[in-house]
Amino acid sequence: MKTEPTTLPGPSSHRADPVLFTVVLVLVGLGLVMVYSSSAVLAQQKMNDSRYFLVRDLIWVVLGLVGMALSMRIDYSLYRRLAYPILGFATLLLGAVLVIGSRVNGARRWFHFGPLSFQPAELAKVALIIFLAHILAKKADKVRHFLMGFLPPLFVCGMFAGLLLKQPDLGTAMIVGGTTITMLFVAGTRVSYLAGAGLFALPIVYNAIVGTPWRLRRILAFLDPWQFRDTFGYQMAASLIAVGSGGLTGQGLGDSRQKLLFLPEAHTDYILAIIGEELGFIGVGFVIAMYILLVLRGCAIAARARDAFGMYISVGVTAMFGLQAAFNIGVVLGALPTKGLTLPFLSFGGSTLVIDLCAIGMLLNISRCEPAPVEKRSKKGAWKRFWSVRRNRRRSAERLSGARV
Repeated sequence: MKTEPTTLPGPSSHRADPVLFTVVLVLVGLGLVMVYSSSAVLAQQKMNDSRYFLVRDLIWVVLGLVGMALSMRIDYSLYRRLAYPILGFATLLLGAVLVIGSRVNGARRWFHFGPLSFQPAELAKVALIIFLAHILAKKADKVRHFLMGFLPPLFVCGMFAGLLLKQPDLGTAMIVGGTTITMLFVAGTRVSYLAGAGLFALPIVYNAIVGTPWRLRRILAFLDPWQFRDTFGYQMAASLIAVGSGGLTGQGLGDSRQKLLFLPEAHTDYILAIIGEELGFIGVGFVIAMYILLVLRGCAIAARARDAFGMYISVGVTAMFGLQAAFNIGVVLGALPTKGLTLPFLSFGGSTLVIDLCAIGMLLNISRCEPAPVEKRSKKGAWKRFWSVRRNRRRSAERLSGARV
């Protein structure tokens, strides 16, 4: 009797997820258009060249797309063998930037090499995801144990968060923490452990905010931006004015008024505000829909991953992009206090854009390594399979623990 082969298909067995690929290209293309629209006046005034930021963003986009194409073709199992070296290298860079990094606006977050800059925090996020995916897949039967399964990933996450807070970069530290909690939750970690970790982190976050005058001012500006409109609430007020003046269809592409040197960081942290002013509610809704679709495709890829390592990488990368987009959108719309987080694929690029596109390439590679088509034709939808992963892994861990007693 003829039997089906038991070997796992290689990365060329399937086509990369076309929906995710298209969503990312749409966001990158829209980002190029809006970076030029939002930065032309600033670039003309400072650099005497209205296309200054556009040309540089285009260079980073090309480098990022090359990186995405390469990472899409590298079997993601290679990252598992390199998990510890990548983690060590990222830790070294996070420590080095505190000593020899360039200080910009009071923060040491970048290495500058002539006209180029590199932010090690972006590499650190991906390195942490790879490391967590490795140990969670390796210790699947211990993930519900406090000492063996919960503390090691929490310790590494805490170490990264501590180095980020020293820069200081509270926003990225929160993304790192949220991504770690999401991966642990999907792996089957006890909810009581996760809740305890959250409660333990609250005093640290509180002290980081209240103990830093400029962060406390941001909270006050968030609570009442109009009272502090002329001082530290100016940026949030300008963002709300931009979004509110856009109405349903916007003022028209290129016709923003707030980009005329009224809204700081219009081409980076607040690019969505310019989208809202020029393209209106429809434009903002379209951007939000693209990020929701990106998260859904990431969940679907995680549900169909050929092994636990690929599933956890998919969960981590998806959570990272979802959380960062949610934070940025919340800040621009006035639902969250101001944080220095860019909007993935849309904001003016740099090393952040290159690393983000490489991370998407990893997701696309995992989608190419999905199980045989017969497994795809399950009656249960991909998103339902994704949310059943945690339950199944918890039960497997409990059966293994019971068998050892």
